[in-house]
Amino acid sequence: MSADAPNLLYSWDITYLPTTVRGQYFYLYLFLDVFSRKIVGWQVYAEESSALASEVLRDLCAREAIQPDQVILHSDNGGPMKGATMLATLQALGVMPSLSRPGVSNDNPYSESLFKTLKYRPAYPLKAFDTLFAARTWVRELVRWYNHDHRHSAIRFVTPAQRHARLDQDILLRRAALYEAARQRHPLRWKGPTRNWQRVNVVHLNPDHIDTTGLTPQQRRSQERKAA
Repeated sequence: MSADAPNLLYSWDITYLPTTVRGQYFYLYLFLDVFSRKIVGWQVYAEESSALASEVLRDLCAREAIQPDQVILHSDNGGPMKGATMLATLQALGVMPSLSRPGVSNDNPYSESLFKTLKYRPAYPLKAFDTLFAARTWVRELVRWYNHDHRHSAIRFVTPAQRHARLDQDILLRRAALYEAARQRHPLRWKGPTRNWQRVNVVHLNPDHIDTTGLTPQQRRSQERKAA
């Protein structure tokens, strides 16, 4: 499964946020565009449920103007992911569900990597959240930083928002020209080629299971819809 443009392949998951009450947590729902790495939807709730996940999905599909049969949504096999309300919402919106393979713990790598990035930041709170409002306020600023300030290494150090808006190609071309001009001016400072600023045109959900049929991502999605 792969994507060659934004709003074709999403990944989502839920993670715990600590509260000041022992044994209780807030739950962060995060939806990620796999191609651009942009967080396209999020919310923090006091409980974990399929119905709440459906609300976040409906909201992001409206904001991103998602059409039926446009997006594949990947997740693990958790209860909220397979709940009746979520499945009904997916069907109503025309979003194709994709679930991790049974017994494969790393089959949702993009969401897991995102949670690690967020929780290992220096700005991660040292104390637990005392209110839902405090948790949402912190996550809101975190999402703003991640989408608009964070230069993501996997997409050639552009921001997820830039790539989602399809601005990354021009940015990378300008960077390549700038580096090459610097190399021409000072050739002794360079032992080899400049940094690779070539755009990543296709992103695979599971790089170790890349499709070898020669079909484009659009053709593969069309086949998957027909088989569903």
